[in-house]
Amino acid sequence: MDKNYSKLFLLFFMAALIIPSCKKKEQAQEIIRPVRYIQVLATGGSRVRTFPGVAQAGTESRLSFKVLGTVQRVAVGVGDRVQKGQIIAELDPYDYQLNVQQARASLLQAEAQARNANAAYSRTRSLYENKSASKQDLDAARMAYESANAMAQASSKQLEQAQLQLSYTKITAPTDGAIAEVNCEVNENVQAGMPLFLLTAGSQLEIRVSIPEILISQIEENKEVSATFDAIPEKKFQAIVSEVGIKSTTLATTYPVILLLKQTDPDIRAGMAASVSFRFESKDERVRFIVPSEAVGEDREGRFVFTVERLPEQEGLGIVRRKPVAVGELTEEGLEIFEGLADGDLVVTAGISHIVDGKNVKL
Repeated sequence: MDKNYSKLFLLFFMAALIIPSCKKKEQAQEIIRPVRYIQVLATGGSRVRTFPGVAQAGTESRLSFKVLGTVQRVAVGVGDRVQKGQIIAELDPYDYQLNVQQARASLLQAEAQARNANAAYSRTRSLYENKSASKQDLDAARMAYESANAMAQASSKQLEQAQLQLSYTKITAPTDGAIAEVNCEVNENVQAGMPLFLLTAGSQLEIRVSIPEILISQIEENKEVSATFDAIPEKKFQAIVSEVGIKSTTLATTYPVILLLKQTDPDIRAGMAASVSFRFESKDERVRFIVPSEAVGEDREGRFVFTVERLPEQEGLGIVRRKPVAVGELTEEGLEIFEGLADGDLVVTAGISHIVDGKNVKL
């Protein structure tokens, strides 16, 4: 009996050790579910919104060689002013010079053959008129003459093409301006069409900003805005909307907008970071947010959404928070939310049935 009691005690002791370890494994293997989300912005009411932008020249030209080769000379540096027609860079022209010489020699040979064929045709035609040559001889001489002339014309085009290729070994400035980028060095092999230089021109600078899709419909051409630059924060500049993009950028949820500065300033340079403020007016003074209808849940406590707070210490992860909301009508854009959200909140749009308040999720 003592042996049986000892065995039972040992089994209970082992079970007591195994069960907590299993619970720890289950906790360690907790699944972090992925969610999809959108950032919401308030609409309705009159408000000012600020978006980041970048200054750029009114005209920007990316310059490249039209032929491949080895860079022999770079005649400019970043910041240099250039005049129209000024040489910016050159390739080693040796191979292209050989092609020109070969094409010229071929042309000389073809022209000599054309002259001989022309003389032979003239003699044959005289003999034919004197009935000393047959019609067949005349046709053959004419055919040889026309063929030789065609060869001479083709050789002339080949020489023209070779000379054109030789001219492509130089990059010249298409207009007056300044060099903003230089992306090649001497002895570097480059391909045709590879952007090597950025030439900026035009005295009037522009600002490029990206506007969220929910607001792009409220941006109109010739609308006045204000802008500041991080490098000169004490100055404020006026600008007007000159272009409104009709295709989204690589971010897929924003559209490009180009602004034209109304005044120039020597302190502003292409590439400077800017902040642009837009005023959005609305007849409906009631502030609202628009979210997809599937983002809103409902239970005994009422309607709610889940928002995501990013975890700065863990990239790609966030923690979800349940927020009660007051909803309005279902519109073509989505469901109106009048209370419960703030500007910039990240609202979960997919996966809400598998998450609870305070849980970690994958973004």
